[in-house]
Amino acid sequence: MRINCLNVFLFLSPFPIPSTSITSAKIHVNGVHLHYQQTGEGSHAVLLLPGMLGSGQTDFGPQLKSMNKQLFTIVAWDPRGYGQSIPPSRDFPPDFFERDAKDAVDLMQALKFKKFSLLGWSDGGITALIAAAKYPTLIHKLVVWGANTSVTQEDVRIYNGIRDVSKWSEKVKKPLEEMYGHKYFARTCEAWVDGISRFAEKSGGNICQELLPDIKCPTFIIHGEKDPLVPQAHAEYIHKHIKGSQLLLMPEGKHNLHLRFAEDFNRQVEDFLR
Repeated sequence: MRINCLNVFLFLSPFPIPSTSITSAKIHVNGVHLHYQQTGEGSHAVLLLPGMLGSGQTDFGPQLKSMNKQLFTIVAWDPRGYGQSIPPSRDFPPDFFERDAKDAVDLMQALKFKKFSLLGWSDGGITALIAAAKYPTLIHKLVVWGANTSVTQEDVRIYNGIRDVSKWSEKVKKPLEEMYGHKYFARTCEAWVDGISRFAEKSGGNICQELLPDIKCPTFIIHGEKDPLVPQAHAEYIHKHIKGSQLLLMPEGKHNLHLRFAEDFNRQVEDFLR
């Protein structure tokens, strides 16, 4: 696979850093400067893929802090237009998930990881599914939660319920407003709702259903039974269409189960990745 535009611009401390610390850097990939955080020194590389408006900083604190750093090298990226990967401003063309998947894979190759596992949450889970299907020789194992491969009319109703960020809880809203400022945060959320809702106009509401049989790596699907944003049927569909996949239902889990139940989540994921 040929990868273009992988000139590296690293902004790292010149002093030795203990393996338990988290480094922050940017790297030039596919025409944009992508920000990522990295920690650990294990032989098994893992990429964490955030959700809508997400970043390593906002979405994966407990994983960057507490996953086993002797076994794993953990990378959390900010997709283009999110977190510290601005510019460019975020947009949502019809292929935005495929674009994110290519960016994510090319980022890891630019960092010289020949093979790696993917942990994808929400939109990041969709991106991870596409990456695992399209770049099978590069992906070791796959974990997704809060993900969907199609958009139903019920999903569109749910998305429109979060369109107005002024109605979000202060706990969820505050870190995003601090990162983006209210205007960018509000505008990007509205654009995301419009962008993902367009999939409902396609046959079967398809995002990437046809790619699931192409996923050959070991796959672990986790779903919170109290997730208010992604109905359980989506997780069951993914499980049914990825041969040999595992499905774990967390009875008290909501959409952010990896944050709310971080210790249990990390243990389950580490056991699967070993």
